[in-house]
Amino acid sequence: MSLGLGLKDVRITLEGRELLALDCMIAPGEVLTVMGPSGSGKSTLLSFVAGFLTAPFTAEGRIELNGADITDAAPELRHVGLLFQDPMLFPHLNVGGNLLFGMPPGGRARATAAGEALARFGLDGFMDRDPATLSGGQASRVALLRLLLSEPKAALLDEPFSKLDRHLRGDIRRFTFERLRDAGLPSILVTHDPEDAEAAGGPVVELAI
Repeated sequence: MSLGLGLKDVRITLEGRELLALDCMIAPGEVLTVMGPSGSGKSTLLSFVAGFLTAPFTAEGRIELNGADITDAAPELRHVGLLFQDPMLFPHLNVGGNLLFGMPPGGRARATAAGEALARFGLDGFMDRDPATLSGGQASRVALLRLLLSEPKAALLDEPFSKLDRHLRGDIRRFTFERLRDAGLPSILVTHDPEDAEAAGGPVVELAI
């Protein structure tokens, strides 16, 4: 079995015009960075991998995750975690509720695990906090932790650092990539920022319109 995320002869088109063509294997803990201007197909690639691609875009090729073909699988069965520009925490749930939402069933042990994970992320005692009271860096860490606790087999990152203050960006960037490596998740990062690509440390694909 081949571990990692495989993009096998993937080709994405818009009304007959090819936006991108990729054939690569992303190893566990590796981050593939996809760069390019708006409209080049970066986020469309993430939609295809996550299972959300819609018309007028079309895609060919296969997506394999740890040896399984997930090309036609429903999004909720792909075991792919998503991290966006905004943390997208549920405003009606506290921090603990946000973390528990995506976690596999496990009774009271889930809350214990969530609390311990918050402490490891430097957020000890944050279980009952309202997301609206979090700083940008704190919210980003909670969003990343929510992704990791959902036990995905791969991660997709859509410009997750672009809205952070510059003084926070470097720390959160390093923190994120370290945790993805520790978890052994093959990941795809979409970004405009060369510093993101450098920090990710993996292969880089540059797209053009």
